[in-house]
Order: sequence, then structure tokens, then C-alpha cells
Amino acid sequence: MTVQQISIFVENKSGTLLRVLELFKEARIQLIASTISDTVEYGIYRIICTEPVRALETLRQAGISADVSEVFAIELDNIPGRAADAVRMLSEAGIGISYLYSFLLAGKGILIFRTDNPDRTEGVIAERGLRALNDDSLRSLA
Repeated sequence: MTVQQISIFVENKSGTLLRVLELFKEARIQLIASTISDTVEYGIYRIICTEPVRALETLRQAGISADVSEVFAIELDNIPGRAADAVRMLSEAGIGISYLYSFLLAGKGILIFRTDNPDRTEGVIAERGLRALNDDSLRSLA
């Protein structure tokens, strides 16, 4: 009920993000979604891609610090307010969201997020009938 996300640590200097993107281009790895959060000295580039294991190997072979983690992905109807509804369900269950990013894919809203209680999150997703995605179902939409 989760998807693999790669977190890449990139320095805040010209060309470092380009190097990562060029590696994926050369390896023919398709990005599905990405987001960057930054601090003064470095950024964390989080990506969802078609081949996370190969992407991680590609980065490590190039000497780039990266890690893979499991995050939740849910599919929502592309209707205003659906993201708020989903976040409300988690919040009402006492679940804190560490970070979240969203995008549209194949006409559906997709929320990618990490929580402070993965086990409870899985239960809420199932109990409330949210459409959870895994790596295969997310790739099939792409």
C-alpha cells in the first residue's frame, strides 16, 4: 500500500540538480513526480519514478547520496476539495503528516505523503475507502 520514493541530497549550487536529471535521462528513467525542499547548504530532492531500484543504483554509482523510503500514495477524483477531505480523515485519526506533495496524473489527483504513524495510516486508508496506490498501479497511470 506504499510506493518507493527516492530522496537525493543535492548541494545548493549551480549544476547539481542538472547532474541528477542528466543521469536519469541517460539511464532512461522516467520521473513521475518530484519536489525539492531546501536548507541553506543543501536540498532534498524527492522523486517518484518508474524504476526506483535502478534509479538508486544509478545515483550511487555516480557517487550521489540517496536513499529510498516508503511513502503513501492515494488517488483522488479531480474535484476541488478532495485533498482537504483526505487530509481531514488522517488528521481526525490523530495522524500527523510529515510532508506531502500532489500532482495530476491521467486525470486523477495523486497525493504522496509521509506520516508519523504508518500502521494507523494504512488502517485509515482502508477504513475510509481511500484508493491507495502501490508502485505498479502508479506506474500504470503514468
